[in-house]
Amino acid sequence: MKRAKNLILHIADPDNLRLAFWKASRGKAGAQEVEVFRAQLDTRLLDLRKQILQGCVRVGQYRYFKVYDPKKRMICAASFGERVLHHALMNCCHHRFDQAQVFDSYASRPGKGLHACLQRASRFSRPDRWFLKLDIRSFFAGIDHRILKGQLRRLFKEQKLLVIFDTIIDSYADLPGRGVPIGNLSSQYFANHYLSCLDHFIKEELRCRAYVRYMDDMVLWHVSKRWLQEALQAIDDYVQHRLHVRLKPIQLNHIRRGLPFCGYVIYPHYIRLSQRSKRRYIKKIRFVCEQHANGIWDEGTCQRHALPLIAFTRHADSVAFRRNMLMRLAGDRER
Repeated sequence: MKRAKNLILHIADPDNLRLAFWKASRGKAGAQEVEVFRAQLDTRLLDLRKQILQGCVRVGQYRYFKVYDPKKRMICAASFGERVLHHALMNCCHHRFDQAQVFDSYASRPGKGLHACLQRASRFSRPDRWFLKLDIRSFFAGIDHRILKGQLRRLFKEQKLLVIFDTIIDSYADLPGRGVPIGNLSSQYFANHYLSCLDHFIKEELRCRAYVRYMDDMVLWHVSKRWLQEALQAIDDYVQHRLHVRLKPIQLNHIRRGLPFCGYVIYPHYIRLSQRSKRRYIKKIRFVCEQHANGIWDEGTCQRHALPLIAFTRHADSVAFRRNMLMRLAGDRER
């Protein structure tokens, strides 16, 4: 596959920068840093254009905060100007990143996503199959900068673009020479691409036809448990010596016992919500109802918070669960 070149002029094009601003500002109308940027839009975009054309961008102005859902994580949010830069880069580089992916990689790819991944996993979960579920330990924090930069040099040829990527990568580290920040658009692309070579190894070298990956969550299916055990040895050796990361404790089981995957449990003929996902849904939907009952949120605000929760449950066979939850909430209001 030929390396991409002549992208800098497209990235720095004023129309692309305005598109990047629009994408970065979606859902953030009224935020102070967005409005400050908007008030000086032409000047800010001209300055960003100059940085890109020179291959010398200003990055690293991160804001850190913790989230606890679904687990405790440190989020590293770039400044708004940096987010515009990330969108400008990926508007033009997305196609090249996407070309490097196998069909069954589903994260950070338009037309793919969690729902498509679940449907594909469900089709692979036949009654006669075993599954091997893999996950990378501290994935974002463990990404090796040197290896990532080498991977990018096999994708892109333009030196100025590579210098910009290097600057973004070097602006953050969990340990010396390791880690990309959770929360950045560029990190999603870098992390997803970091494992693309492993996808090709599993599909082309191990010849595993039934395989899916959603970021660092991977599942292989096979009729033979022994085949999966041998595949595990090869994969473990690959991730340690080629990618310098480690696997979490693996799950090797028969599909009839249920495959826990991305907040769901997949069986041969149906999908259920995991217990953690049920608890998360109950907690969040109760909070939305409390905000409405106390007059803090109006109906429109409650709807914006509730719809993503309901959409997540609809990927599973959860009609009875949602109905029971609504009955419980109605009973709570009557009391």
